[in-house]
Amino acid sequence: MARRNEEVEALLLEYADLIAITGGDAFKQRAYERAARAVRGHAADVSRLGAKDLREIPGVGKSIADKIDEYLRTGRLAALDETRAAVPPGVRQLMSVPSLGPKKAMTLYRERGIASVGELADAIRENRLKGLAGFGPKTQENILRGIEVARGSGGRVLLDAATALAEEAVAGVAAAPGCERCTAAGSLRRMRETIGDIDILAAARDPEPLMAAFTALPLAAEVVVRGRRKTSVRTAAGVRLDLRVLPPEAWGAGLVYFTGSRQHNVRIREIAVQAKLKLSEYGLFDAETGDRRAAGTEEEVYAGLGLPWIPPALREDRGEVAAARRGELPEPVALDAIRGDLHTHTDLTDGLASLPDMVGAAAARGYAYYAVTDHAPDLRMQRMTKEKILAQRAEVRELAGRHPGLRLLHGTELNIGPDGGVDWPGTFLAGFDLCVASVHSHFRLDRDAQTRRLIAACENPYVNVIGHLTTRKIGSRAGIDADLDAVFAACARTGTAVEVNGHPNRLDLRDEDILRARRHGVKFAVDSDAHSTGELGNMRYGVGTAQRGWLTVDDVINTWPPERLARFLHAPGRTTPPGTRP
Repeated sequence: MARRNEEVEALLLEYADLIAITGGDAFKQRAYERAARAVRGHAADVSRLGAKDLREIPGVGKSIADKIDEYLRTGRLAALDETRAAVPPGVRQLMSVPSLGPKKAMTLYRERGIASVGELADAIRENRLKGLAGFGPKTQENILRGIEVARGSGGRVLLDAATALAEEAVAGVAAAPGCERCTAAGSLRRMRETIGDIDILAAARDPEPLMAAFTALPLAAEVVVRGRRKTSVRTAAGVRLDLRVLPPEAWGAGLVYFTGSRQHNVRIREIAVQAKLKLSEYGLFDAETGDRRAAGTEEEVYAGLGLPWIPPALREDRGEVAAARRGELPEPVALDAIRGDLHTHTDLTDGLASLPDMVGAAAARGYAYYAVTDHAPDLRMQRMTKEKILAQRAEVRELAGRHPGLRLLHGTELNIGPDGGVDWPGTFLAGFDLCVASVHSHFRLDRDAQTRRLIAACENPYVNVIGHLTTRKIGSRAGIDADLDAVFAACARTGTAVEVNGHPNRLDLRDEDILRARRHGVKFAVDSDAHSTGELGNMRYGVGTAQRGWLTVDDVINTWPPERLARFLHAPGRTTPPGTRP
């Protein structure tokens, strides 16, 4: 059965938004947002927990636990219903537009009667916001850009949500009588950053038991179509899943066909035609005799075309077929090659778990090294001080003795100011084992200013990694406008790694930008940006994005042995810090 954590998360976030819209206490709003993140990242299914157990989740106090329990028992939450009644439904919809907060959304409704994103776009284009305080030409321009970003997601879901649904569907179908194989295919198997319909592929002689199991899944709120070889269901949230069942002997050909991408499939079919072959989901056939040449495995199908097996994440028609024919296809970095995580947070700032818990979870993943990088003081809401970070450093050193197989790095995530400066002076930064520097504000600076600030951060001898470089949040915030090629050149020149942030709503850098950066000779850190123990698992999404960017173990610094990583972090021109080092 599907976990209800995401459902409860959405409920708490809605309540937090409504608190903000109605002018409620900001601390209460942040408490609900924090609890929502904690529930989503909690390992156990919250529907199986009582109110007392819910209070054991970091960030979930008695009041919030009681509300979650009420909702799980009754399907309703009285406090939310009361607050909903005070806010027109369209106002919260307006808040989905990047750069449009609760106060502005309420102003639009009260002053202009605008209660939908479409109405807002029309009002701006028809100049109906003229004279409305806080909605000058620049603000309206930013709102229109935000509407485009929000609409650009096209109803697609983030990679982690799609993965969870697919894993539940695969488990249910695989358990059906007669199922010989079952896996996710399509854009999810290629690790696209967002997913539309989720493709599930199975192999069986008799498809009927598999179709029955699929339509009986708890996630299947609606059966869209049911057939002998293909059945589609839709979740309560509107996500569509398609199950296709093939004969076992066609498994490899079907997996190639239904993994895609369409452009990749066109490319390999061209090769088939040139060789007087025919390629379909049922196999690779001789075009004249109809004899099947290959079908059982993907490797056999590609070999029949004169190609090595091409990893799914590379199948986007970006030159992978030509590279395969030349014998120059890279071996993408694999999840099991990752030796450590270099960007994580604890409850000292905005994380949800304690330092000992985060370290223990990292040790359980078998990492060779692990960095804690809590926020620095320029992100003022986190209330960091020198005293707090130094106390944490002492705790890191003490914990190192408890985990002899895990080398702990004490780091920080610095904030890149509008001029490229960072939070602490070099004399203080020299004490850290690792410094990640990221943009957290001033997103609307012009292209030249953004480029200058990023290059300045790269040139800081204490900055090892540029975190989530473009700052984008998928479907809600566009990336900053900067000359990325100039930034990548600076990173390569200064020996500063660029992060591939694995948080599913970031996946920053994008795969297209990774390809560009790699051509400059940039090195990368694939990180989870975890704010809870469960979010350490974000690494899988970062690795998937790195694969789509053709990264190998040589490109990714946190696949390297500790000694090689240390040489990179403390290369000539960078001050070698004291303390716990790899």
